[in-house]
Amino acid sequence: MDARQVAAYLDRIGLPRPEHADAAALRALQLAHLHAVPFETLSVARGEPIVLTERALWEKLVERRRGGFCYELNGAFAGLLTALGHRVELLAGRVFGRDGRPGPPFDHMALRVLLDKPWLVDVGFGRFSHHPLRLDGRGEQSDPAGRFTLRPHGAELDVLMDGEPQYRLDLRPYALADFGPTCWWQATSPESHFTRSTTCSRLTGEGRITLAGTRLIRTGADGSRSEEQLTGEQALAAYREHFGIELDALPVSAPPRPGRH
Repeated sequence: MDARQVAAYLDRIGLPRPEHADAAALRALQLAHLHAVPFETLSVARGEPIVLTERALWEKLVERRRGGFCYELNGAFAGLLTALGHRVELLAGRVFGRDGRPGPPFDHMALRVLLDKPWLVDVGFGRFSHHPLRLDGRGEQSDPAGRFTLRPHGAELDVLMDGEPQYRLDLRPYALADFGPTCWWQATSPESHFTRSTTCSRLTGEGRITLAGTRLIRTGADGSRSEEQLTGEQALAAYREHFGIELDALPVSAPPRPGRH
């Protein structure tokens, strides 16, 4: 990522270039990213290809001012952090389902940022920590989003939020291309929850705002929740107003593409 791309990315999230690649800068960058760049699955619903290269991710998030899901958001953020002088490694996660079991390998991507101590950074999990978490910490870590605990599971690490397991981390570093097959499956398989519904969500000063299909959901930091059913035109306007995304038509779940699932 060159200087021009870095400047444009920082403008996208509303921050000046940090003077130092330290924990304070990392904390500010993560929070700004969560506020500015939505977690969204519109590409899946619209049948758009998801290309896991640094250039393609930068073009989508910065030039096209879109969001994405974990592989895109954390993949792009890793490129920005690296360009700003951070040492970053990509970690594979397995997301826990409602049955309490972790999903398949490479089900999720998170980041390990190596400063004086290792930090867990994640801007691609939707409702999750606002700030980086100490990856080597085993006690409870307080965050505006809740209470986080990192619990060893053999050679892996379970990440819990308010006592509930969120995902299991493989602590070996991977390359961006290693996530390609599972990303393709998540975007195309009828068994993937990403192909069954459309969501767009980001952090706000008051909590979160989410557009799930045509339902606009506001969640307060105090746990309050309101929901409003929108018409198609109202939903298009909500994409523009709350997420800065211009659409010519309301997305619908795309039919599965040919191939093995």
